[in-house]
Amino acid sequence: MVAKTKVKKVGILTAGGDSPGLNAAIRGFGKTAIGHYGMELIGFRDGITGLVEDRWEPLDGKALSGILTVGGTILGTSRDKVHKYAVDGEPRDMVPTVVENYRREGLDALIMLGGGGTAKNAMRLVAAGLNVVHLPKTIDNDIAGTDTSFGFATAMEIATDAIDRVHSTAHSHHRIILTEIMGHRAGWLTLGAGLAGGADIILIPEIPYTVDSVAATIKTRLQRGSNFSVVAVAEGARDVDDAADYAAAELLAGSAKTPEAQRAARAHLAHVEDLQREHTFKLARDLEAATGLETRVTILGYVQRGGTPCAADRLLATRLGAAAADLVARGEFGVMVAARGEGTEAVPLSEVAGKVKLVPPDHHWVTAARQVGVGLGE
Repeated sequence: MVAKTKVKKVGILTAGGDSPGLNAAIRGFGKTAIGHYGMELIGFRDGITGLVEDRWEPLDGKALSGILTVGGTILGTSRDKVHKYAVDGEPRDMVPTVVENYRREGLDALIMLGGGGTAKNAMRLVAAGLNVVHLPKTIDNDIAGTDTSFGFATAMEIATDAIDRVHSTAHSHHRIILTEIMGHRAGWLTLGAGLAGGADIILIPEIPYTVDSVAATIKTRLQRGSNFSVVAVAEGARDVDDAADYAAAELLAGSAKTPEAQRAARAHLAHVEDLQREHTFKLARDLEAATGLETRVTILGYVQRGGTPCAADRLLATRLGAAAADLVARGEFGVMVAARGEGTEAVPLSEVAGKVKLVPPDHHWVTAARQVGVGLGE
């Protein structure tokens, strides 16, 4: 039996970086919305771009069939901002255009799958009067208000497998191998994969390191007969000096008042980021000089985003998608569907947008790392 609902037609899009589980979430929402509630569903192409340009395709049972295990997103994605959309090289506020397209297509609701940037875009559309529900997607697991996000579990398995594999070559050649893992501001992925993969040292953005501390851990291992070390490094990890410089630049960018000051502060922050972009290679050179061990770097990069989602992500994405359809049917909008244990919870977007979930210094993963003797570079 198809449940009765006032909602007739819904749009859905995927935005931000791609990740495993996006198609599973599209399928979870779509099958519930269409099969259980009798809604019509259309998918906007390439995220915010398709929403602005009114490019979409109908999604029915046939379109949703067979996508559960497919990586990436069948709809395509982009990182565009709805209020700063590039038109002829200049940023323009396209919220009015999106509202017009939403009404032209006769939509009753819009589902937006994405990370922190997508949550902020969703908030702007809510403020413009649209009915929006957000689903949390990111391999970084840094979205506030949810226990986890789909994409994280798969990425952690990929990173863990990589750490597993570099152990053998590090041991064979008596080397230090630094494995760089995604995570600009939050270290969840590096910390989780580092623990699961048995990394000897784990460096994350939330705990600035010193080269002396990292080298001391490696030298202690040498004294105990371990002539190799595997280091899991988040791409956003910084030594104490770089962390201080970055924090100062970020504070300046956040406190600038005038448009001119904001542009200058953002340019300075970008400059600081560029100077620190090769930090993993710099750390490798410093550790080789400090320990006498050959040091190599492996950067996982976009490998972590690709491929078939693991069972945990398929399950999470499916139940969050289905829960989103329930919310739409009940007329609950302006919320993110958060994972809460084995259940879900509708969290107001105002409590999510613009916030980042960082690794707390007393988190039990951090405690476990210290207890098993993992060096954190402190």
